[in-house]
Amino acid sequence: MSSPMSVFWDPRCDVHTVPRGFPERPERLQLALPYLRERGWDLVEADQDAGAGGMAGQARRLAALVHDPAYIARMEEAVAAVAASAEQGNFPLRPTRMLDTNDNPLSPGTADAAWAAVDAALAAGDHAMLGAGHRAMSVTRPPGHHCERDRAMGFCYLNQVAILAQGLIDVHGVERVAILDFDVHHGNGTQHLFDHRADVAYLSVHQYPFYPGTGAAKERGIGEGEGTTVNAPLPAGSGDDVYSEVMDDVLLPAVRSFAPDVLLVSAGFDAWRNDPLAGMELTDAAFLRFGSLLAELAEEVCEGRLVSVLEGGYDLAALPRLIDVYLRGTVGETLN
Repeated sequence: MSSPMSVFWDPRCDVHTVPRGFPERPERLQLALPYLRERGWDLVEADQDAGAGGMAGQARRLAALVHDPAYIARMEEAVAAVAASAEQGNFPLRPTRMLDTNDNPLSPGTADAAWAAVDAALAAGDHAMLGAGHRAMSVTRPPGHHCERDRAMGFCYLNQVAILAQGLIDVHGVERVAILDFDVHHGNGTQHLFDHRADVAYLSVHQYPFYPGTGAAKERGIGEGEGTTVNAPLPAGSGDDVYSEVMDDVLLPAVRSFAPDVLLVSAGFDAWRNDPLAGMELTDAAFLRFGSLLAELAEEVCEGRLVSVLEGGYDLAALPRLIDVYLRGTVGETLN
């Protein structure tokens, strides 16, 4: 397939192992990446040392601008303790130790996988900044949008889309970044990291009330950031028509009004009608339309600079297809 869309990945994402039956598991990528390759997408392995003048290779410095450095150290120290226990033969085949909350299991590879997800997001961002119309998606795990400045949460250890936004501003000199999040769960971490700032807009459509409990419509930002947070909470059972209305009437106009230099997308596929962790009713056609609408919007407002980051999506049978459908929407294709 010849297209302006490149898919970035990193093999280190596999080394984060989880308890048996845990929904966020290595099989998500082990199934998705071969499927995407078979469907003809350009899969690019992220190189954390590449990109002279770009963000790649600067993950740690940029992460420390978003997360509390003490949190990063604490996360890595907890992983190191688990690794040391494993070396002594005391680590179970499936991890049981958690970080901060009971949905953040630790294994010897957790930190490596979290950094890999950041590296791939930064590489995708560098690709998008090569010129007009360069689009990219990082297909990695663990996800990131629940991770707060100083706390792991919701399967997330480092907030890669937030680090990417900061990197675009800090390294590439971008003035305004918009992050649109269509994961079924509200991205509390991303919102809280930027809700006081005027240079990053966070816009989300999500199931509400639901985990993590944030994302009410009245949450609109703080101080200089007032108005740059836009939440579109929807009740369980919402389907394609409801999402279309929200995208057309609320989120897309808000992005146009903000006029970002780059459009980032937290692309979660757990609003899919059969996802085990949610209660929405989206079909394949909705994700195709998301891709089409967001690519067209990026062309309109920011010279096509569109970078998507995989967040949730826990139906293993459907996830590879849904990512593919979304990507096809971004390059103007239709469902077969």
